[in-house]
Amino acid sequence: MFAAAKLGADEATARRAHHTGSDGEGSASESERAPRTLRDQPAKSDRTTRPSAGKKRKGDKQAAEAPEDTKEPDEIQQRTALAAKKYQRGGPSSKTTKVRSKRAQASLDHAKRRREEAAEEAARSEMLLTQDAGFLEAEGLERTYKFTQAQLAENLDLASAGKIFDLKLADFGPYALRYSDNGRHLLLGGKRGHLASIDWRSGRLGCELHVRETVRDVTWLHNQSLFAAAQKKYVYIYDHTGAEVHCLQKHVEPTALGFLPFHFLLASTGMTGQVVFQDVTEGAVVGSHRPGLGPSHVLKVNPYNAVVHVGHGNGTVSLWAPKQGKPLARMLCHRGPVQAMAIDRSGTYMATSGLDGRVKVWDIRNFKPLHDYKTKQPAQALDISQRGLLAAGWGPHVSVWKDALSTRVDNPYMTQLLPGVSTSALQFVPYDDVLGVGHSQGLSSLVIPGSGEPNFDAYVANPYQTTKQRQESEVKSLLDKLAPDTIALDPTFIARLDPRSQAQKMRESAVAERERYAQDKEEGKYLDSSVRNKTKGRNSTAKRYLRKTQANVTDLKKLQALERVEREKQQREQASDLPAEHKGALSMFYKDQR
Repeated sequence: MFAAAKLGADEATARRAHHTGSDGEGSASESERAPRTLRDQPAKSDRTTRPSAGKKRKGDKQAAEAPEDTKEPDEIQQRTALAAKKYQRGGPSSKTTKVRSKRAQASLDHAKRRREEAAEEAARSEMLLTQDAGFLEAEGLERTYKFTQAQLAENLDLASAGKIFDLKLADFGPYALRYSDNGRHLLLGGKRGHLASIDWRSGRLGCELHVRETVRDVTWLHNQSLFAAAQKKYVYIYDHTGAEVHCLQKHVEPTALGFLPFHFLLASTGMTGQVVFQDVTEGAVVGSHRPGLGPSHVLKVNPYNAVVHVGHGNGTVSLWAPKQGKPLARMLCHRGPVQAMAIDRSGTYMATSGLDGRVKVWDIRNFKPLHDYKTKQPAQALDISQRGLLAAGWGPHVSVWKDALSTRVDNPYMTQLLPGVSTSALQFVPYDDVLGVGHSQGLSSLVIPGSGEPNFDAYVANPYQTTKQRQESEVKSLLDKLAPDTIALDPTFIARLDPRSQAQKMRESAVAERERYAQDKEEGKYLDSSVRNKTKGRNSTAKRYLRKTQANVTDLKKLQALERVEREKQQREQASDLPAEHKGALSMFYKDQR
Protein backbone atom coordinates (compact mmCIF):
# COMPACT_ATOMS: atom_id res chain seq x y z
CA MET A 1 0.00 0.00 0.00
CA PHE A 2 2.82 2.35 0.84
CA ALA A 3 4.53 1.35 -2.38
CA ALA A 4 1.38 1.98 -4.35
CA ALA A 5 0.92 5.38 -2.71
CA LYS A 6 4.56 6.17 -3.34
CA LEU A 7 4.20 5.11 -6.96
CA GLY A 8 1.10 7.27 -7.33
CA ALA A 9 2.93 10.19 -5.76
CA ASP A 10 5.87 9.67 -8.06
CA GLU A 11 3.55 9.60 -11.08
CA ALA A 12 1.79 12.76 -9.92
CA THR A 13 5.12 14.44 -9.30
CA ALA A 14 6.31 13.38 -12.75
CA ARG A 15 3.12 14.69 -14.33
CA ARG A 16 3.49 18.01 -12.50
CA ALA A 17 7.16 18.17 -13.39
CA HIS A 18 6.39 17.38 -17.02
CA HIS A 19 3.65 19.98 -17.09
CA THR A 20 5.86 22.56 -15.40
CA GLY A 21 8.82 21.73 -17.68
CA SER A 22 6.77 22.11 -20.80
CA ASP A 23 5.44 25.43 -19.62
CA GLY A 24 8.93 26.53 -18.75
CA GLU A 25 10.22 25.61 -22.15
CA GLY A 26 7.25 27.30 -23.83
CA SER A 27 7.81 30.48 -21.85
CA ALA A 28 11.54 30.33 -22.51
CA SER A 29 10.98 29.94 -26.25
CA GLU A 30 8.46 32.77 -26.25
CA SER A 31 10.94 34.99 -24.42
CA GLU A 32 13.63 34.12 -26.95
CA ARG A 33 11.38 34.92 -29.87
CA ALA A 34 10.07 38.20 -28.51
CA PRO A 35 12.34 39.75 -25.83
CA ARG A 36 10.60 42.43 -23.84
CA THR A 37 13.63 44.70 -23.42
CA LEU A 38 17.07 45.06 -24.93
CA ARG A 39 18.56 43.43 -21.83
CA ASP A 40 16.49 40.31 -22.42
CA GLN A 41 18.08 39.84 -25.88
CA PRO A 42 20.83 37.17 -26.00
CA ALA A 43 24.39 38.20 -26.53
CA LYS A 44 25.82 38.37 -30.05
CA SER A 45 28.03 35.34 -29.39
CA ASP A 46 25.02 33.40 -28.14
CA ARG A 47 23.00 34.33 -31.24
CA THR A 48 25.74 33.21 -33.57
CA THR A 49 26.63 29.96 -31.77
CA ARG A 50 23.20 28.82 -30.61
CA PRO A 51 21.53 26.73 -33.29
CA SER A 52 17.95 27.64 -34.07
CA ALA A 53 15.27 25.16 -34.89
CA GLY A 54 14.19 26.99 -38.07
CA LYS A 55 17.72 27.52 -39.47
CA LYS A 56 18.77 25.23 -42.30
CA ARG A 57 22.12 24.31 -43.63
CA LYS A 58 23.58 25.92 -46.73
CA GLY A 59 22.92 22.90 -48.90
CA ASP A 60 19.35 22.59 -47.67
CA LYS A 61 18.64 26.19 -48.68
CA GLN A 62 19.34 25.48 -52.34
CA ALA A 63 17.44 22.20 -52.26
CA ALA A 64 14.39 23.69 -50.59
CA GLU A 65 11.57 24.58 -52.90
CA ALA A 66 9.81 27.92 -52.84
CA PRO A 67 6.46 28.07 -51.07
CA GLU A 68 3.42 27.61 -53.17
CA ASP A 69 2.19 31.15 -52.59
CA THR A 70 5.45 32.63 -54.02
CA LYS A 71 5.45 30.54 -57.18
CA GLU A 72 4.36 32.28 -60.34
CA PRO A 73 1.40 30.75 -62.15
CA ASP A 74 2.09 29.22 -65.51
CA GLU A 75 0.07 31.95 -67.18
CA ILE A 76 2.28 34.69 -65.75
CA GLN A 77 5.44 32.83 -66.77
CA GLN A 78 4.16 32.37 -70.30
CA ARG A 79 3.19 36.02 -70.51
CA THR A 80 6.61 37.08 -69.25
CA ALA A 81 8.40 34.79 -71.73
CA LEU A 82 6.28 36.17 -74.58
CA ALA A 83 6.92 39.77 -73.58
CA ALA A 84 10.67 39.12 -73.23
CA LYS A 85 11.00 38.31 -76.94
CA LYS A 86 10.66 41.94 -77.98
CA TYR A 87 13.49 42.91 -75.64
CA GLN A 88 15.93 40.36 -77.03
CA ARG A 89 19.06 41.93 -78.51
CA GLY A 90 20.86 40.49 -81.52
CA GLY A 91 19.73 38.17 -84.28
CA PRO A 92 20.88 34.71 -85.31
CA SER A 93 24.49 35.90 -85.14
CA SER A 94 24.17 36.26 -81.35
CA LYS A 95 23.94 32.49 -80.87
CA THR A 96 27.07 31.21 -79.20
CA THR A 97 28.93 28.22 -80.59
CA LYS A 98 31.29 25.84 -78.88
CA VAL A 99 34.87 27.06 -78.63
CA ARG A 100 37.98 25.24 -77.50
CA SER A 101 38.91 27.58 -74.68
CA LYS A 102 36.92 26.90 -71.52
CA ARG A 103 37.47 30.44 -70.31
CA ALA A 104 36.15 31.92 -73.56
CA GLN A 105 33.19 29.54 -73.53
CA ALA A 106 32.39 30.53 -69.95
CA SER A 107 32.48 34.23 -70.84
CA LEU A 108 30.20 33.65 -73.84
CA ASP A 109 27.72 31.69 -71.73
CA HIS A 110 27.80 34.38 -69.06
CA ALA A 111 27.08 37.11 -71.61
CA LYS A 112 24.20 35.08 -73.03
CA ARG A 113 22.70 34.61 -69.56
CA ARG A 114 23.03 38.33 -68.89
CA ARG A 115 21.14 39.15 -72.10
CA GLU A 116 18.35 36.72 -71.23
CA GLU A 117 18.08 38.04 -67.68
CA ALA A 118 18.00 41.64 -68.93
CA ALA A 119 15.21 40.81 -71.37
CA GLU A 120 13.22 39.06 -68.65
CA GLU A 121 13.67 41.94 -66.21
CA ALA A 122 12.56 44.41 -68.88
CA ALA A 123 9.46 42.32 -69.51
CA ARG A 124 8.68 42.18 -65.78
CA SER A 125 9.09 45.96 -65.46
CA GLU A 126 6.25 46.57 -67.91
CA MET A 127 3.89 46.65 -64.97
CA LEU A 128 5.52 49.94 -63.95
CA LEU A 129 4.43 51.57 -67.23
CA THR A 130 1.29 53.24 -65.98
CA GLN A 131 0.43 55.20 -69.13
CA ASP A 132 -1.55 53.61 -71.95
CA ALA A 133 -1.86 54.74 -75.55
CA GLY A 134 -5.38 55.61 -76.63
CA PHE A 135 -6.88 56.74 -79.90
CA LEU A 136 -9.84 58.88 -80.75
CA GLU A 137 -12.98 56.79 -81.17
CA ALA A 138 -16.26 57.79 -82.80
CA GLU A 139 -19.74 56.57 -81.92
CA GLY A 140 -22.51 55.66 -84.31
CA LEU A 141 -22.37 57.56 -87.60
CA GLU A 142 -19.63 59.92 -86.42
CA ARG A 143 -16.22 59.94 -88.11
CA THR A 144 -12.97 60.84 -86.39
CA TYR A 145 -11.70 62.87 -89.36
CA LYS A 146 -14.64 65.27 -88.90
CA PHE A 147 -13.59 66.28 -85.39
CA THR A 148 -11.85 69.68 -85.30
CA GLN A 149 -9.27 70.97 -82.86
CA ALA A 150 -11.81 73.37 -81.40
CA GLN A 151 -14.10 70.47 -80.53
CA LEU A 152 -11.21 68.57 -78.96
CA ALA A 153 -10.19 71.57 -76.85
CA GLU A 154 -13.67 71.73 -75.33
CA ASN A 155 -13.48 68.12 -74.12
CA LEU A 156 -9.81 67.93 -73.06
CA ASP A 157 -8.26 68.75 -69.71
CA LEU A 158 -6.57 72.11 -69.26
CA ALA A 159 -3.03 70.75 -69.72
CA SER A 160 -3.88 68.98 -72.98
CA ALA A 161 -6.04 71.82 -74.27
CA GLY A 162 -3.11 74.19 -73.76
CA LYS A 163 -1.12 72.25 -76.37
CA ILE A 164 -3.44 73.53 -79.10
CA PHE A 165 -2.13 76.95 -80.11
CA ASP A 166 -0.98 79.05 -83.08
CA LEU A 167 2.10 81.26 -83.35
CA LYS A 168 1.49 84.11 -85.77
CA LEU A 169 4.82 84.91 -87.47
CA ALA A 170 3.67 86.12 -90.86
CA ASP A 171 6.69 88.35 -91.57
CA PHE A 172 9.37 85.65 -91.71
CA GLY A 173 7.65 82.49 -93.00
CA PRO A 174 7.43 79.81 -94.23
CA TYR A 175 8.96 78.03 -91.25
CA ALA A 176 10.98 74.85 -90.80
CA LEU A 177 10.75 73.21 -87.38
CA ARG A 178 12.49 70.51 -85.41
CA TYR A 179 11.71 69.05 -81.96
CA SER A 180 14.43 67.68 -79.68
CA ASP A 181 14.70 63.94 -79.01
CA ASN A 182 12.97 64.23 -75.64
CA GLY A 183 10.18 66.35 -77.13
CA ARG A 184 10.66 69.33 -74.83
CA HIS A 185 12.46 71.90 -76.98
CA LEU A 186 11.35 73.37 -80.31
CA LEU A 187 13.60 74.90 -82.95
CA LEU A 188 12.14 77.28 -85.56
CA GLY A 189 13.77 78.57 -88.72
CA GLY A 190 12.02 81.13 -90.93
CA LYS A 191 12.97 81.31 -94.57
CA ARG A 192 13.58 85.06 -94.24
CA GLY A 193 16.23 84.67 -91.56
CA HIS A 194 14.39 84.20 -88.26
CA LEU A 195 15.82 81.62 -85.80
CA ALA A 196 14.37 80.77 -82.38
CA SER A 197 14.58 77.97 -79.79
CA ILE A 198 11.69 77.51 -77.34
CA ASP A 199 10.89 75.32 -74.38
CA TRP A 200 7.35 74.95 -75.68
CA ARG A 201 6.01 73.05 -72.66
CA SER A 202 6.75 75.88 -70.26
CA GLY A 203 6.58 78.65 -72.86
CA ARG A 204 10.10 79.88 -72.05
CA LEU A 205 12.12 81.37 -74.91
CA GLY A 206 15.67 80.04 -75.20
CA CYS A 207 17.16 82.34 -77.83
CA GLU A 208 15.99 84.39 -80.81
CA LEU A 209 18.03 86.00 -83.57
CA HIS A 210 17.77 87.22 -87.14
CA VAL A 211 20.60 86.23 -89.48
CA ARG A 212 19.44 88.52 -92.35
CA GLU A 213 19.71 85.85 -95.02
CA THR A 214 17.79 82.84 -96.25
CA VAL A 215 17.34 79.91 -93.86
CA ARG A 216 16.23 76.71 -95.61
CA ASP A 217 16.40 74.12 -92.82
CA VAL A 218 17.33 73.68 -89.14
CA THR A 219 18.24 70.75 -86.91
CA TRP A 220 19.33 70.03 -83.36
CA LEU A 221 22.70 68.42 -82.78
CA HIS A 222 23.33 65.89 -79.98
CA ASN A 223 21.19 67.89 -77.50
CA GLN A 224 19.44 71.24 -77.13
CA SER A 225 22.67 73.11 -76.37
CA LEU A 226 23.69 73.33 -80.06
CA PHE A 227 21.76 73.59 -83.32
CA ALA A 228 22.62 73.99 -87.01
CA ALA A 229 20.98 76.16 -89.67
CA ALA A 230 21.21 75.70 -93.45
CA GLN A 231 21.57 79.29 -94.61
CA LYS A 232 22.00 80.84 -98.02
CA LYS A 233 25.61 79.87 -98.66
CA TYR A 234 26.91 77.69 -95.79
CA VAL A 235 25.83 75.79 -92.69
CA TYR A 236 26.21 77.64 -89.38
CA ILE A 237 26.21 76.22 -85.86
CA TYR A 238 24.81 78.21 -82.91
CA ASP A 239 24.70 77.56 -79.17
CA HIS A 240 21.70 77.83 -76.83
CA THR A 241 22.28 81.57 -76.38
CA GLY A 242 22.19 82.28 -80.12
CA ALA A 243 25.93 82.93 -80.49
CA GLU A 244 27.55 81.70 -83.71
CA VAL A 245 29.99 78.89 -82.97
CA HIS A 246 31.11 77.55 -86.37
CA CYS A 247 30.74 78.13 -90.08
CA LEU A 248 30.92 74.90 -92.09
CA GLN A 249 32.08 75.96 -95.54
CA LYS A 250 32.16 72.43 -96.94
CA HIS A 251 28.36 72.48 -97.08
CA VAL A 252 27.73 74.74 -100.08
CA GLU A 253 24.21 76.14 -100.64
CA PRO A 254 22.55 73.60 -98.33
CA THR A 255 18.82 72.91 -98.56
CA ALA A 256 18.29 70.01 -96.10
CA LEU A 257 20.04 68.85 -92.93
CA GLY A 258 20.15 65.67 -90.89
CA PHE A 259 22.02 64.60 -87.76
CA LEU A 260 23.26 61.11 -86.84
CA PRO A 261 23.21 61.11 -83.00
CA PHE A 262 25.21 57.90 -82.42
CA HIS A 263 27.95 58.90 -84.87
CA PHE A 264 27.94 62.69 -84.25
CA LEU A 265 27.75 63.34 -87.98
CA LEU A 266 25.99 66.25 -89.65
CA ALA A 267 24.68 65.38 -93.13
CA SER A 268 23.51 67.87 -95.73
CA THR A 269 22.52 68.18 -99.37
CA GLY A 270 21.94 71.26 -101.43
CA MET A 271 21.74 73.01 -104.74
CA THR A 272 24.95 71.37 -105.93
CA GLY A 273 23.47 67.92 -105.27
CA GLN A 274 26.45 66.99 -103.12
CA VAL A 275 25.91 64.84 -99.99
CA VAL A 276 28.36 65.84 -97.25
CA PHE A 277 29.04 64.12 -93.90
CA GLN A 278 30.98 66.09 -91.27
CA ASP A 279 32.00 65.03 -87.77
CA VAL A 280 30.90 67.76 -85.35
CA THR A 281 33.28 66.59 -82.61
CA GLU A 282 36.48 66.75 -84.69
CA GLY A 283 35.40 68.98 -87.57
CA ALA A 284 36.63 66.55 -90.25
CA VAL A 285 34.63 65.77 -93.38
CA VAL A 286 34.29 61.98 -93.35
CA GLY A 287 32.40 61.71 -96.65
CA SER A 288 31.47 63.80 -99.68
CA HIS A 289 29.57 62.29 -102.61
CA ARG A 290 28.17 63.64 -105.87
CA PRO A 291 25.15 61.69 -107.10
CA GLY A 292 25.09 63.66 -110.36
CA LEU A 293 21.29 64.04 -110.35
CA GLY A 294 20.98 67.79 -109.93
CA PRO A 295 19.84 69.81 -106.92
CA SER A 296 18.33 67.93 -103.96
CA HIS A 297 15.89 69.34 -101.42
CA VAL A 298 14.96 66.25 -99.36
CA LEU A 299 17.17 64.43 -96.84
CA LYS A 300 16.17 62.06 -94.04
CA VAL A 301 18.17 59.83 -91.67
CA ASN A 302 17.07 56.27 -91.04
CA PRO A 303 17.03 55.90 -87.22
CA TYR A 304 17.57 52.14 -87.46
CA ASN A 305 20.83 51.92 -89.42
CA ALA A 306 21.86 55.63 -89.75
CA VAL A 307 21.73 55.46 -93.57
CA VAL A 308 20.92 58.81 -95.20
CA HIS A 309 18.07 58.89 -97.75
CA VAL A 310 18.25 61.65 -100.35
CA GLY A 311 15.41 62.54 -102.74
CA HIS A 312 16.28 63.82 -106.23
CA GLY A 313 14.59 65.76 -108.99
CA ASN A 314 14.16 62.76 -111.29
CA GLY A 315 11.96 60.91 -108.78
CA THR A 316 14.65 58.63 -107.35
CA VAL A 317 15.73 58.15 -103.75
CA SER A 318 19.36 57.18 -103.13
CA LEU A 319 20.75 55.69 -99.90
CA TRP A 320 24.18 56.87 -98.76
CA ALA A 321 26.80 55.94 -96.17
CA PRO A 322 29.82 58.17 -95.38
CA LYS A 323 32.50 55.68 -96.40
CA GLN A 324 30.82 54.33 -99.55
CA GLY A 325 31.65 56.12 -102.79
CA LYS A 326 28.52 54.83 -104.51
CA PRO A 327 24.95 54.77 -103.21
CA LEU A 328 23.97 51.69 -101.25
CA ALA A 329 20.71 51.50 -103.21
CA ARG A 330 18.61 53.52 -105.62
CA MET A 331 14.82 53.49 -105.78
CA LEU A 332 12.62 54.99 -108.48
CA CYS A 333 9.76 56.30 -106.35
CA HIS A 334 7.90 58.88 -108.45
CA ARG A 335 7.51 60.15 -111.98
CA GLY A 336 8.35 63.66 -110.85
CA PRO A 337 10.66 65.32 -108.30
CA VAL A 338 10.54 64.00 -104.75
CA GLN A 339 8.91 66.60 -102.48
CA ALA A 340 9.01 65.02 -99.01
CA MET A 341 10.07 61.87 -97.20
CA ALA A 342 9.56 60.19 -93.82
CA ILE A 343 10.97 57.02 -92.19
CA ASP A 344 9.53 55.22 -89.19
CA ARG A 345 11.68 54.60 -86.14
CA SER A 346 11.95 50.84 -86.79
CA GLY A 347 13.57 51.50 -90.18
CA THR A 348 11.06 49.25 -91.96
CA TYR A 349 8.78 51.68 -93.78
CA MET A 350 9.46 54.80 -95.81
CA ALA A 351 6.86 57.26 -97.08
CA THR A 352 7.55 59.55 -100.05
CA SER A 353 5.61 62.19 -101.91
CA GLY A 354 6.20 63.66 -105.36
CA LEU A 355 4.84 66.17 -107.80
CA ASP A 356 2.69 63.42 -109.31
CA GLY A 357 0.31 63.88 -106.35
CA ARG A 358 1.03 60.47 -104.81
CA VAL A 359 2.05 59.52 -101.28
CA LYS A 360 3.68 56.09 -101.46
CA VAL A 361 4.65 53.70 -98.67
CA TRP A 362 7.73 51.50 -99.25
CA ASP A 363 9.19 48.48 -97.50
CA ILE A 364 12.90 49.32 -97.19
CA ARG A 365 13.82 45.70 -96.44
CA ASN A 366 13.10 44.62 -100.02
CA PHE A 367 12.73 48.06 -101.69
CA LYS A 368 9.19 47.35 -102.89
CA PRO A 369 6.10 49.61 -102.80
CA LEU A 370 3.27 48.54 -100.51
CA HIS A 371 0.48 51.01 -101.31
CA ASP A 372 -0.06 54.66 -102.16
CA TYR A 373 -2.47 57.49 -101.34
CA LYS A 374 -3.58 60.33 -103.57
CA THR A 375 -3.80 63.95 -102.46
CA LYS A 376 -5.49 66.80 -104.29
CA GLN A 377 -2.20 68.70 -104.25
CA PRO A 378 1.37 67.39 -103.98
CA ALA A 379 2.27 66.87 -100.33
CA GLN A 380 5.01 69.25 -99.22
CA ALA A 381 5.71 67.61 -95.84
CA LEU A 382 5.51 64.10 -94.35
CA ASP A 383 6.17 62.57 -90.97
CA ILE A 384 5.59 59.27 -89.13
CA SER A 385 4.84 59.22 -85.41
CA GLN A 386 6.24 56.86 -82.80
CA ARG A 387 2.97 54.87 -82.88
CA GLY A 388 2.94 54.56 -86.69
CA LEU A 389 0.62 57.43 -87.70
CA LEU A 390 1.37 58.99 -91.08
CA ALA A 391 0.86 62.77 -91.46
CA ALA A 392 0.90 64.68 -94.76
CA GLY A 393 0.65 68.41 -95.36
CA TRP A 394 -0.63 69.59 -98.73
CA GLY A 395 -1.64 73.19 -99.25
CA PRO A 396 -3.68 74.40 -96.25
CA HIS A 397 -4.69 70.82 -95.34
CA VAL A 398 -3.14 68.39 -92.86
CA SER A 399 -4.19 64.72 -93.08
CA VAL A 400 -3.27 61.98 -90.62
CA TRP A 401 -3.74 58.27 -91.41
CA LYS A 402 -3.89 55.52 -88.81
CA ASP A 403 -2.44 52.07 -89.59
CA ALA A 404 -1.48 53.40 -93.01
CA LEU A 405 1.92 51.70 -93.16
CA SER A 406 1.04 48.03 -92.87
CA THR A 407 -2.37 48.22 -94.60
CA ARG A 408 -4.14 50.53 -96.97
CA VAL A 409 -6.89 52.61 -95.37
CA ASP A 410 -9.65 54.43 -97.21
CA ASN A 411 -10.32 57.35 -94.88
CA PRO A 412 -7.88 59.42 -92.83
CA TYR A 413 -7.80 59.29 -89.05
CA MET A 414 -7.87 63.08 -88.58
CA THR A 415 -7.84 66.15 -90.81
CA GLN A 416 -7.34 69.84 -90.14
CA LEU A 417 -7.79 72.89 -92.35
CA LEU A 418 -5.48 75.85 -91.78
CA PRO A 419 -7.12 78.59 -93.85
CA GLY A 420 -4.96 81.06 -95.70
CA VAL A 421 -1.64 79.24 -95.21
CA SER A 422 0.56 76.75 -97.05
CA THR A 423 2.22 73.99 -95.01
CA SER A 424 5.99 73.65 -95.30
CA ALA A 425 7.04 71.27 -92.48
CA LEU A 426 5.54 68.62 -90.19
CA GLN A 427 6.83 66.75 -87.16
CA PHE A 428 5.24 64.72 -84.37
CA VAL A 429 6.40 65.56 -80.86
CA PRO A 430 8.20 62.59 -79.28
CA TYR A 431 6.44 61.12 -76.23
CA ASP A 432 3.39 63.35 -76.70
CA ASP A 433 0.18 63.39 -78.75
CA VAL A 434 1.04 66.62 -80.55
CA LEU A 435 1.79 67.44 -84.18
CA GLY A 436 3.73 70.59 -85.03
CA VAL A 437 2.95 72.23 -88.39
CA GLY A 438 5.16 74.88 -89.91
CA HIS A 439 3.55 77.07 -92.55
CA SER A 440 3.75 80.45 -94.21
CA GLN A 441 2.09 82.24 -91.28
CA GLY A 442 4.12 80.70 -88.47
CA LEU A 443 3.48 77.58 -86.40
CA SER A 444 0.39 75.57 -85.44
CA SER A 445 0.28 72.91 -82.75
CA LEU A 446 -2.37 70.19 -83.15
CA VAL A 447 -3.40 67.44 -80.72
CA ILE A 448 -3.46 63.98 -82.38
CA PRO A 449 -4.60 61.39 -79.79
CA GLY A 450 -2.52 58.21 -79.80
CA SER A 451 0.39 59.51 -81.88
CA GLY A 452 3.13 59.56 -79.24
CA GLU A 453 4.70 56.87 -77.10
CA PRO A 454 3.07 57.15 -73.65
CA ASN A 455 6.07 55.88 -71.63
CA PHE A 456 9.61 57.19 -72.04
CA ASP A 457 12.95 55.70 -71.08
CA ALA A 458 14.92 58.18 -68.99
CA TYR A 459 18.20 56.66 -70.17
CA VAL A 460 17.29 57.34 -73.82
CA ALA A 461 15.27 60.56 -73.76
CA ASN A 462 14.17 62.28 -70.57
CA PRO A 463 11.73 65.20 -70.97
CA TYR A 464 12.47 66.26 -67.38
CA GLN A 465 16.24 66.17 -67.75
CA THR A 466 18.25 68.41 -65.45
CA THR A 467 21.48 70.19 -66.31
CA LYS A 468 23.53 67.61 -64.42
CA GLN A 469 21.84 64.74 -66.23
CA ARG A 470 22.34 66.45 -69.58
CA GLN A 471 26.06 66.82 -68.93
CA GLU A 472 26.42 63.19 -67.89
CA SER A 473 24.49 61.91 -70.92
CA GLU A 474 26.65 64.05 -73.21
CA VAL A 475 29.84 62.53 -71.81
CA LYS A 476 28.45 59.00 -72.09
CA SER A 477 27.32 59.53 -75.68
CA LEU A 478 30.79 60.80 -76.60
CA LEU A 479 32.39 57.74 -75.04
CA ASP A 480 29.96 55.48 -76.92
CA LYS A 481 30.44 57.28 -80.24
CA LEU A 482 30.42 54.95 -83.26
CA ALA A 483 32.80 55.12 -86.21
CA PRO A 484 31.43 56.12 -89.64
CA ASP A 485 32.53 52.74 -91.02
CA THR A 486 29.80 51.01 -89.02
CA ILE A 487 27.00 52.53 -91.13
CA ALA A 488 25.51 49.91 -93.47
CA LEU A 489 22.13 48.71 -94.68
CA ASP A 490 22.32 45.73 -92.32
CA PRO A 491 23.62 46.99 -88.95
CA THR A 492 24.12 43.41 -87.72
CA PHE A 493 26.61 42.66 -90.51
CA ILE A 494 29.51 43.85 -88.36
CA ALA A 495 29.04 40.81 -86.13
CA ARG A 496 29.45 38.30 -88.96
CA LEU A 497 32.80 36.73 -89.76
CA ASP A 498 34.02 34.65 -92.69
CA PRO A 499 35.09 31.31 -91.18
CA ARG A 500 37.28 30.43 -94.17
CA SER A 501 41.03 30.80 -93.90
CA GLN A 502 43.11 32.86 -96.30
CA ALA A 503 44.57 29.76 -97.99
CA GLN A 504 41.09 28.33 -98.50
CA LYS A 505 39.90 31.58 -100.05
CA MET A 506 42.86 31.58 -102.47
CA ARG A 507 42.24 27.98 -103.48
CA GLU A 508 38.56 28.59 -104.13
CA SER A 509 39.29 31.73 -106.17
CA ALA A 510 41.89 29.87 -108.25
CA VAL A 511 39.45 27.05 -109.00
CA ALA A 512 36.77 29.55 -109.99
CA GLU A 513 39.25 31.38 -112.24
CA ARG A 514 40.20 28.17 -114.07
CA GLU A 515 36.57 27.19 -114.55
CA ARG A 516 35.72 30.62 -115.93
CA TYR A 517 38.68 30.53 -118.32
CA ALA A 518 37.70 27.07 -119.59
CA GLN A 519 34.15 28.25 -120.21
CA ASP A 520 35.32 31.39 -122.03
CA LYS A 521 37.73 29.30 -124.09
CA GLU A 522 34.89 27.09 -125.28
CA GLU A 523 32.82 30.12 -126.22
CA GLY A 524 35.69 31.67 -128.20
CA LYS A 525 36.42 34.44 -125.73
CA TYR A 526 39.83 35.41 -124.41
CA LEU A 527 40.72 36.79 -121.04
CA ASP A 528 43.55 38.88 -122.47
CA SER A 529 42.16 42.25 -123.48
CA SER A 530 45.54 43.81 -124.33
CA VAL A 531 45.66 41.96 -127.66
CA ARG A 532 42.99 43.63 -129.78
CA ASN A 533 41.29 42.28 -132.87
CA LYS A 534 42.94 44.78 -135.15
CA THR A 535 43.43 43.75 -138.81
CA LYS A 536 44.49 47.05 -140.38
CA GLY A 537 47.93 46.73 -141.92
CA ARG A 538 50.56 44.16 -141.18
CA ASN A 539 51.96 45.94 -138.13
CA SER A 540 49.17 44.74 -135.83
CA THR A 541 49.31 44.64 -132.06
CA ALA A 542 49.60 40.84 -132.14
CA LYS A 543 52.75 40.99 -134.28
CA ARG A 544 54.26 43.72 -132.11
CA TYR A 545 53.67 41.55 -129.08
CA LEU A 546 55.29 38.55 -130.77
CA ARG A 547 58.37 40.59 -131.63
CA LYS A 548 58.77 41.72 -128.04
CA THR A 549 58.52 38.22 -126.56
CA GLN A 550 61.32 35.71 -126.66
CA ALA A 551 61.19 32.98 -129.29
CA ASN A 552 61.80 30.15 -126.83
CA VAL A 553 59.07 31.23 -124.37
CA THR A 554 55.55 29.93 -124.90
CA ASP A 555 52.78 31.14 -122.61
CA LEU A 556 49.05 31.79 -122.79
CA LYS A 557 49.37 35.28 -124.23
CA LYS A 558 51.76 34.13 -126.93
CA LEU A 559 49.41 31.34 -127.99
CA GLN A 560 46.57 33.81 -128.21
CA ALA A 561 48.70 36.19 -130.25
CA LEU A 562 49.66 33.38 -132.68
CA GLU A 563 46.02 32.49 -133.15
CA ARG A 564 45.26 36.16 -133.81
CA VAL A 565 48.00 36.41 -136.43
CA GLU A 566 46.76 33.27 -138.16
CA ARG A 567 43.24 34.64 -138.27
CA GLU A 568 44.47 37.94 -139.74
CA LYS A 569 46.37 36.05 -142.40
CA GLN A 570 43.26 34.15 -143.42
CA GLN A 571 41.29 37.36 -143.65
CA ARG A 572 43.91 38.91 -145.91
CA GLU A 573 43.82 35.88 -148.19
CA GLN A 574 40.06 36.15 -148.48
CA ALA A 575 40.35 39.84 -149.28
CA SER A 576 42.89 39.13 -152.06
CA ASP A 577 40.30 37.05 -153.95
CA LEU A 578 38.23 40.15 -154.69
CA PRO A 579 38.32 41.69 -158.21
CA ALA A 580 40.48 44.69 -158.84
CA GLU A 581 37.57 47.12 -158.94
CA HIS A 582 36.65 46.11 -155.36
CA LYS A 583 40.09 46.88 -154.00
CA GLY A 584 41.57 50.18 -152.96
CA ALA A 585 40.25 53.06 -150.91
CA LEU A 586 36.59 52.23 -151.68
CA SER A 587 36.81 48.58 -150.72
CA MET A 588 34.92 49.19 -147.50
CA PHE A 589 31.72 49.60 -149.52
CA TYR A 590 31.97 46.02 -150.85
CA LYS A 591 31.79 44.14 -147.56
CA ASP A 592 28.65 42.30 -148.61
CA GLN A 593 30.48 40.65 -151.53
CA ARG A 594 33.34 39.30 -149.49
